[in-house]
Amino acid sequence: MTDTTARLSVTKEPVRNTPAPAPAPRRARVRRHLTPWIFLIAPLALLITFTYAPIVNMIAYSFTDWDGVSPELHYTGVENYTELFTRSELFEVFFVSGYYLVASAIQIVAALYFATILSFDVRFRNFFKGVLFFPYLINGVAIGFVFLYFFQDGGTLDSVLALFGYHSDHAWLGTPFSANSSLAAVSIWRYLGLNFVLFLGAIQSIPGELYEAAELDGANRWQQFRHIIAPGIRPVLTLTVILSVSGSLSAFEIPYIMTGGATGTETFVIQTVKLAFQFNKTGLASAAALVLLLIILLVTWLQRRLVPDDKVDLV
Repeated sequence: MTDTTARLSVTKEPVRNTPAPAPAPRRARVRRHLTPWIFLIAPLALLITFTYAPIVNMIAYSFTDWDGVSPELHYTGVENYTELFTRSELFEVFFVSGYYLVASAIQIVAALYFATILSFDVRFRNFFKGVLFFPYLINGVAIGFVFLYFFQDGGTLDSVLALFGYHSDHAWLGTPFSANSSLAAVSIWRYLGLNFVLFLGAIQSIPGELYEAAELDGANRWQQFRHIIAPGIRPVLTLTVILSVSGSLSAFEIPYIMTGGATGTETFVIQTVKLAFQFNKTGLASAAALVLLLIILLVTWLQRRLVPDDKVDLV
């Protein structure tokens, strides 16, 4: 008994309390908190210099009569905004955005259709993915010039229609309706690939087990789309709607290159550019740009309020 107790007392180590780690030095804590801000200095400087500072200047110019050239400018109060809201022709150009709104709806539906089809196992799907996304990679100026020759009298479109026996003397860019419809069709062709990639990425992020379970339960493709794909891509669908609406209100590149705003195709942005650089009314143009920004923010806010971006959990 005595020997056993002695051996236990020798082998048994006393229990020691582990001391708490010493707090980090004050200099190390300060360095840890400052490190992220050091890396953010460059992007924040660029963001302030090229985004927020111009916006502040634009707001300031909107209350003046500056012509964009003279070093002198005079404060005019809300005179630019009064002129903007009292001259009906300055706001009538927003009706042109209706063509692009309709085009964006068609574009979203088509992109969602192709993304759904190509998310399943079909032949040559990688080829079709490239074909659909390729137009978005082309420079917008090049697209404008290509389709300018495409729609001109006796151009590519008339030549293709003549192969099928249809000879038309219709000027595709000659009337407001046909010109705006043609420009909207070009925007569908160009931006379809962007929405397609967004939808395709969202669909492919849905767990594959859900499709397998749905097939075991006898669900067809439409039922899989309705109960799995549509709820799963709702956040991305909300994003594409916001981008489409804002893009429709601020359409500029294609109509400016192809028609320059002629034949009733002038958009609000084209009108703002002309006010600033053609008529030298930079103050009025700044007010118009600020109004457009507020309208886009209001539309985005209303859309987010009406269709909240709830978290989707399908699993």
